[in-house]
Amino acid sequence: MASKGICDRVAIVGMGCTSFGEHWDRGTSDLLIDAANEAYASAGIGPDEVDAYWLGTLSSGVSGLTAAEPLKIQYKPVTHVENMCATGSEAIRNAAYAVASGAYDVVMAIGVEKLKDSGFSGLVSGGGIPSDGTESGMTAPANFSLLAPAYAEKFGVELDTLREVLSKIAYKNHYNGARNTKAQFQKEVSMEKINNSPKVAGMLGIFDCSGVSDGAAAAVICRAEDAHKYNSNPIFIKALSFIAGPAEGAKRQDYDFTTFSEVVASAQDAYAQAGVENPREEISMAEVHDCFTPTELVLMEDLGFSERGQAWQDVLDGRFDLSGDQPVNPDGGLKSFGHPIGASGLRMMYEMWLQLRGEAGERQIDNPKLGLTHNLGGAPGRCVSFVSVVGL
Repeated sequence: MASKGICDRVAIVGMGCTSFGEHWDRGTSDLLIDAANEAYASAGIGPDEVDAYWLGTLSSGVSGLTAAEPLKIQYKPVTHVENMCATGSEAIRNAAYAVASGAYDVVMAIGVEKLKDSGFSGLVSGGGIPSDGTESGMTAPANFSLLAPAYAEKFGVELDTLREVLSKIAYKNHYNGARNTKAQFQKEVSMEKINNSPKVAGMLGIFDCSGVSDGAAAAVICRAEDAHKYNSNPIFIKALSFIAGPAEGAKRQDYDFTTFSEVVASAQDAYAQAGVENPREEISMAEVHDCFTPTELVLMEDLGFSERGQAWQDVLDGRFDLSGDQPVNPDGGLKSFGHPIGASGLRMMYEMWLQLRGEAGERQIDNPKLGLTHNLGGAPGRCVSFVSVVGL
């Protein structure tokens, strides 16, 4: 059963996003200030007009004071949220529902992460949280590398062909990122270089893995009926779905590492909220959580963009290229734009903001109608998933 949703009741009227990358000379506060100021200016408002804030960060702050202090927020609610790699999207969801409820008129969702000088590499398992010992101790690349041979085995894809598919995904996202001045990696990378890159885990080489980044992004959100007071060209939220699964995948003998059940559930919920019946035809473009190249491959099927066992062929056919029928990660994705955890979901929405308003420059998609953003956090068989649908 789908959640009731808030289709077309809430609008985004301003957005800001820093460049993502190695910001050794800028701290968390600097990044928050830059993203917030761009969002304020985009909406044509000052800080005094924002009633409440939702801050998303995984490890760069421990309370609302992380944003309140640098932004000089004057005695207003600032809520800190965290949901692994979907933290930025969780900030959007909570902020949007607060507006839809009537509790506030104008709010800001803002996400930030400062990883490059934190000692966190992204290639190690998370620690510090007590468990019963049944969770995998493998690194993130090792966990997600299991998707590739499982997919090849289930759908009869030769490993050499699958290697070409994964390289094509990385190539596409670097091609898109090379056309984005805010991306962490702004160079095209050849298929040969991708194919021959040093291995990290299983079939995954360096170019199959997203980067570790610093960055921040922000959105100003209000009720739909008020949107044109702030911006002549707002975008409207059609669906917001967040799903937490029972984390049974690693413990079940029938889990085969070719799907994320949580993604399927959140996609179905989002489509029901937005009235989308055929996502392959109705979703113009998508920003998805390409933490690793086989993740993006599997997501194409979980999100309904490809039939089961056919996403590999759609990748090779160019369906998800910038010039294809259904561009995926037009801004470069996590792979090329970077992945400062608390900011990534908002960065995805920033690309929808640009694309739907015709402001994406060299990577602009022709006449987009609906855009989708997707985050997941965790590992195959044990994750959370977020899906949004937005449009004009």
